[in-house]
Amino acid sequence: MSKYGEAAVKTVQYIKENKLESPRIAWEVITKEIFGEGTASQKKGCPRTTFLGLCETGIVVGIPKGAYTTSQRNKEYGLKALELIKKNRDLIQDKKTLWIETIGHEKKGA
Repeated sequence: MSKYGEAAVKTVQYIKENKLESPRIAWEVITKEIFGEGTASQKKGCPRTTFLGLCETGIVVGIPKGAYTTSQRNKEYGLKALELIKKNRDLIQDKKTLWIETIGHEKKGA
């Protein structure tokens, strides 16, 4: 599991243990712990907004649907990746192929 995957899992645990309502606040706490406060990895937006986008849909167990991010693109990427993994669980171990199939021919930042 990647560090960002670890951050997502720990964020959900943190929310449950501390009875928080904000996945955004919990993400900040956990990523500071994992990456260090203010580091580029801790501030990186795409993993955060993808996680928050999935939280918005109610798909993350233990987190109610809500408005947690404005990034529709990263939410769509997260949902697409989940859809692909459901069809082919081998993609969990093949991150490069998962990434290519998730974004298609679209260039990051386009």
